[in-house]
Amino acid sequence: MKLTLAIEKNDATTAARAGVLDLGRAKVETPVLMPVGTYGAVKSLSPDDVASTGTRLILANTYHLFLRPGHELVAKMGGLHKFMAWDGAILTDSGGFQVFSLAKLRRITEAGVAFKSHLDGSDRFLSPEIAMEAQRAFGSEIAMVLDECPPAAADRAYIEASMAMTTRWAARSLEAMKGSENNTFGIVQGGFHEDLRLRHLDEIAAMPFQGIALGGLSVGEDRGVTEEIVAAITPQMPVERPRYLMGVGMPEDLVQYVAHGVDMFDCVIPTRNARNGQVFTSEGRLNIRNAAHTEDARPLDEECPCAACKAFTRAYLRHLYLSDEILAHRMLTLHNLAYFRGLMARVRGAIMAGDYAAFVDRFMDGPEARKET
Repeated sequence: MKLTLAIEKNDATTAARAGVLDLGRAKVETPVLMPVGTYGAVKSLSPDDVASTGTRLILANTYHLFLRPGHELVAKMGGLHKFMAWDGAILTDSGGFQVFSLAKLRRITEAGVAFKSHLDGSDRFLSPEIAMEAQRAFGSEIAMVLDECPPAAADRAYIEASMAMTTRWAARSLEAMKGSENNTFGIVQGGFHEDLRLRHLDEIAAMPFQGIALGGLSVGEDRGVTEEIVAAITPQMPVERPRYLMGVGMPEDLVQYVAHGVDMFDCVIPTRNARNGQVFTSEGRLNIRNAAHTEDARPLDEECPCAACKAFTRAYLRHLYLSDEILAHRMLTLHNLAYFRGLMARVRGAIMAGDYAAFVDRFMDGPEARKET
C-alpha cells in the first residue's frame, strides 16, 4: 500500500506539524521517533514489549540483515514481519551508512560499493538494485534508497560529485522498485553546505518518492551546524510528503527539530543508552550505576506507566544492572522507549494545542534538557 500523510495541524508560531502516517499495516501519529531494531529485533525486548509502549513503526538495518541471515532466507520465512513476529510497520534503511562507515574495507564505484564483510572478511557487493531487492524481500513498508554518505571532513568538490552519484543511484533505486508494494524514500545529501543541500533537495524532490529524508547529519559535527542545516532545508521539503531526519534522537534535539518541520526520526539512543545505564525521565537523565540509587525506593520515573516503573525500584534495577542481569537491560530499555514515546506524544499535543514555541521554551529550560545526574 502506498502511504498517505494527513497533516492535522500546522503550528502557527513554528514550522512544526502533526499528522497521521497511514502505512496500511499501521497508522502512525507524527512526529514520531522510530526505535532501532538492527538485526530484526529491538535489543533485549520482545515484539510485545515494544508494542506495549505504543510503538507502531520500527527501523531495521538492511546492511546487517543482508549479511546475516540474508534477504533470501528472510523472504523464504515469509518476510521480515513474520520472521520477527512484528505486526506493526517497518522502515528498512539501505545499508549505505553502514557500508560507507567501513572506510578501509570498501571501494565505491558508479556500479555500487564493493566491501568486505565485518563478520568474516568475505567480499560483498551492494548496488542500488541489490539494496532494493533486499528490501523488497524484507517486505518493509518503507525502503530507503542507497546513497553515499560523504565523510564529515569531505571538501566541496567531493560532496558535489557524491551528490550527483547519489541522484543517479536514486533513479536506479526507483527503477528497481517499480511494481513494488514498498514505499520508497529518497535521501538528500550535501554536507554542511546549505546551497548544495537545497540543490540536492530539488533533484530528489523532483523524483516520485513517497517521502524524503535528510542524511549525512549528526555524524560528529557541532550540533549548531546540524540545526542550521535542518532549519534551512526542512521547511523547503515538499509539504505533502513525510520529512525524515536520519540518526537523531536526543530529547532536546527532537523537540527543536520538530519546530523546523521534521516528521520522522530514528536513533539508537533509547536502546543503546539503556544498555549503558542511562535512563531518561521527566526529571532529567540519571545513571542507574550511580551510588546515589543504592537505597532509592522510588521508581525510575513517578510519571511513567511502563512495566519497569510499575514494578521495580531504582535500588533493585541498580542491583540488577551491576550484577549484569539481562532483566536490567530489558527494563531500562523498555522504560526509555516509553519515555520517548511519551515525549513525542507531548510534542504532538503541544502542536495540536497551537503553542509549540512555548512548549519548546519550557522544555529547554526544564530538567529534561539537563545533563545526567
